[in-house]
Amino acid sequence: MDIIVGTAGHIDHGKTALIKALTGVDTDRLPEEKQRGITIDLGFAELDIGGLHIGFVDVPGHERFVKNMLAGASGIDLVLLVVAADEGVMPQTREHFDICRLLCVDDGIIVLTKTDLADAETLEMAKLDVAELVTATPFENASVIEVSARTGEGIETLKGELAKITETVRPRESGLISRLPIDRIFSVKGFGAVVTGTLASGRIDEGTEMELLPNGLKVRVRGIQVHGKSVKSASLGQRVAVNLGGIDHSKVIRGMVLSESGILRPTQIIDTEIEVLLSAAKPVRTRQRVRVHLGTVEVLARIQVLNGAGEIEPGETGFVQIRLETPVVAVPGERFIIRSYSPQITIAGGTVLDNGAAKHRRKDLTVIHNYLSELKIADPLAQVSTFVSNAGSTGLTFSDLQARTGLKKEALTAAINENIAMRTVVDCGGVYLAAAEFDSLSSRTLSEVENFHKREPLAKGIHREALRESTFAFLPNEIFQAVISSLEAVGKIATDNDIVRVVTHQAVLSPAETLLSEKLLSIYSDARLEVPKFDEALTEAASTAKLDMQTARKLFAQFLDSGELVKVTEEFYFTRNVIDSLTAKLRKFAETGDKIIDVTQFKTLAGVSRKYAIPLLEYFDRTHVTSRSADKRIIL
Repeated sequence: MDIIVGTAGHIDHGKTALIKALTGVDTDRLPEEKQRGITIDLGFAELDIGGLHIGFVDVPGHERFVKNMLAGASGIDLVLLVVAADEGVMPQTREHFDICRLLCVDDGIIVLTKTDLADAETLEMAKLDVAELVTATPFENASVIEVSARTGEGIETLKGELAKITETVRPRESGLISRLPIDRIFSVKGFGAVVTGTLASGRIDEGTEMELLPNGLKVRVRGIQVHGKSVKSASLGQRVAVNLGGIDHSKVIRGMVLSESGILRPTQIIDTEIEVLLSAAKPVRTRQRVRVHLGTVEVLARIQVLNGAGEIEPGETGFVQIRLETPVVAVPGERFIIRSYSPQITIAGGTVLDNGAAKHRRKDLTVIHNYLSELKIADPLAQVSTFVSNAGSTGLTFSDLQARTGLKKEALTAAINENIAMRTVVDCGGVYLAAAEFDSLSSRTLSEVENFHKREPLAKGIHREALRESTFAFLPNEIFQAVISSLEAVGKIATDNDIVRVVTHQAVLSPAETLLSEKLLSIYSDARLEVPKFDEALTEAASTAKLDMQTARKLFAQFLDSGELVKVTEEFYFTRNVIDSLTAKLRKFAETGDKIIDVTQFKTLAGVSRKYAIPLLEYFDRTHVTSRSADKRIIL
């Protein structure tokens, strides 16, 4: 079993000395740290207790280096809250403790160090200090271990307590894709760039292609080390060193995230819920500039409080939108810390709810609150339903949902399928739409077809593309196709080629319209292959029925839609029977063994002049009955 333990506490309270006493490793690796005698950056050490492997993250205690402390605190499972027995609780003890609580690191041990420097009364005062600090917190019943790193007193007891408490540590979320927030970068001669961090979720395998976010830099995993040993893969919760190919170490900075390629998307707007510390001097207000610590990155941002007052008082919680000055990557459920811009003190912490948010309007606050309240249910099933519902009529694709949830393919697929089975979500050919939105679009589509029939009672139906433009403009075509298929399946509409109509629709013609239709059909039937021009035929039919040309055109369109008349050119139309008969003659001509025919032969075969022969041959070329070769045709 692997577990990550972090230290927390005031400067010079013995955190580094404690880790050295436990592991034998001095985590102060920088020359400046040796010279000044304080921890400046993160330090790392390891300890094996039976089958338990503990990775220690030693963090700086000085207030100037809380930024570095936060980079380490983001990946820990439990904390050693270190308090010097000869000094008691100090300012950075409180801030570190607040940070751990806001990050939901609720498991830990209180360690009273430097007991060899404190008399009984001072030690008792330190215990009272600590008890007051942790009252009404998850640490209220935490074990308190007294140790001296110098004499070794209490070290073995602490090791035993570590082994005991790790049995109750909450397991990390396992349904998310691979993410490694990077807290350290260096170069190894002969190997190149190496990054380290605590694997927040998923696994990393040697040889895989990954990317560094938010920059989107493509890299290859050349090698992996866990606890100083080369391995083929690393699992979530482990301290990992990854040798990256395809990039120079100078291009990598702390705060980047090594992730599966092509899934997460950088963002500068996130919707969150935050808790403002009771100790904060002022409320958190809209437009306030702050420092956001997410994973191992620090980013400047502006706050947009999502309530009517525009502020959240100390000790209160509320929804806020954070508008970041530089892009980050985040997943729902990820914890973060907010510090004031100046002076730099911790004022709040929270949870990411939506990593792909858009700017909100104050008039939509009720809708926003309902939406974010649903997202607080950190369940894949609810996440998929809520994200899809909020997307409205545009819907979301699988890749959209994976970017928004950070879920592995298998976990996301299961959540989508369950939503489909419950009919909260409808699959529109790979675009997922809320069932209520799909039903609304279906109703609108049916109404549009019905209204078309009212406007154009003589028309067979509305053209498919016209329907799509009127009802589904700017929406994915997959949604339109799914709605049409659904309405067909339940017998409400019918489609004939590119025409959509209500199943029960029938064009009812008046006596004059019937006369006009009969006249049009007789003109073309009687003419056979020597048809009049279109305008001439239309004028003659309209005059006979005493109707206007517009009505004549609509009735003519019915013959085209039904296929009874065939358009050869803008001027010449023929009955389907005549065209089929001429096609059969061409086929029979080809059966004689001569598949080549010229214009003269065609004129003889059809019994028409060149006026009709050329348009007809060009029509047969277009419909692949013939194929032109120079001035002749090949009968196909």
